Amino acid sequence: MLKKVLLATVAVAAVAAGAVSAQAQDVFRVGILGGENEADRLRNNQCLVDLLPEAIGVKEVKLFPAADYDGVIQGLLGGTLDYAELGASGYAKVYLADAEAVDPVLTTQQVDGATGYYSIMLAKKESAINTIEDMKGKKLGFADPDSTSGFLVPSVALPVQLGMSLDEYFSDTGFGGGHENTVLEMLKGNFDASVTWSSGVGEYEDGYTSGNIRKMVDKGLLDMNDVVEVWRSPLIPNGPIVVSNKLDTDVRAKFIAFMKTMPEAHPDCFASVQGGQYKDYIDVDHSFYETIVAARKAKIGS
Repeated sequence: MLKKVLLATVAVAAVAAGAVSAQAQDVFRVGILGGENEADRLRNNQCLVDLLPEAIGVKEVKLFPAADYDGVIQGLLGGTLDYAELGASGYAKVYLADAEAVDPVLTTQQVDGATGYYSIMLAKKESAINTIEDMKGKKLGFADPDSTSGFLVPSVALPVQLGMSLDEYFSDTGFGGGHENTVLEMLKGNFDASVTWSSGVGEYEDGYTSGNIRKMVDKGLLDMNDVVEVWRSPLIPNGPIVVSNKLDTDVRAKFIAFMKTMPEAHPDCFASVQGGQYKDYIDVDHSFYETIVAARKAKIGS
C-alpha cells in the first residue's frame, strides 16, 4: 500500500512539474543588456514582442532590460531568461560560471562581411587629444566591467601597446555606467576620453554603420564633428545570441529559424534590435569565443 502511495505521489509530482514547465514556456523571456536608457531599449526590441509569439509558438514575450550587463548574466545563469544578446566577455563570464547554462548559436555579420567589431576611444575635439599618446596622464572612462569592448579588450590591449599598466599611463580610470552614459560623461568633461563599441566601417560622420556610436548619432546625442577617434582595438568577435539550455527544444529551433530569416523577412526589426546596419546572422558555437574566454579568465578570473 505504501509503495502505491509513493508511486502515486511521484506521478503527481511529475505531472505537476511538467505543467509548471509547460506553463513557464508559454512566456519567452528576453534579457536586454544595460548601457542605453531603458525606454530606448524597450522600444528597439518591441518588434520581438509583436513577432515572436506566432513565430515560435508561445503566448507572450516579455522584455527584461537590466540595469547593467551583470543583470542579464545572472538571469541566464539562474534560468530566468531564455534569450539574450551578449558581448563576448559577457558570454565568457556565463561560460566560466556554468559551461552548461547557455549555448551561443548566432552572431551578426557586418555589411562588409566581417564577424567582428572594434573598441573605439573617443575624445572631444576641443580637448586637443588626438592620439593615444595625448592621453598620457589623463582620465579614461570604461563602459562596464563585463563589457568586451568597453573594458576587457582595451584593458588587455592597451598595456601591451603602451608598455606599461593602465594605472601608470592614465591619471585615473573609471566606469561610466554603460556605453551611452560613458560617452555622455566624456562629453560633459568627466572623462578625457571614453571607450565604446562600433563596427568601425562606413562613414565616420554617420557614426559608422552600427554600434553605440551610430546609435548615439541617430538619436542626436552625439555629433561626430565634436569628437575624434583616439584609438582603435584589434578586431573583436561579434557577441553571440545565446539561448538557455533550459529552453524547450521545439521553441529553441523555431527561435533560431526566426532569427536567421529576420534580416530579410523583417529588416526594420533586425535594424532596430541590432541598432544599425548589419548584413545578417551566421551560425556560431563556443569555439568562436575561446580566445575571449581565455582572455577573461586570465584578466579577471571569472
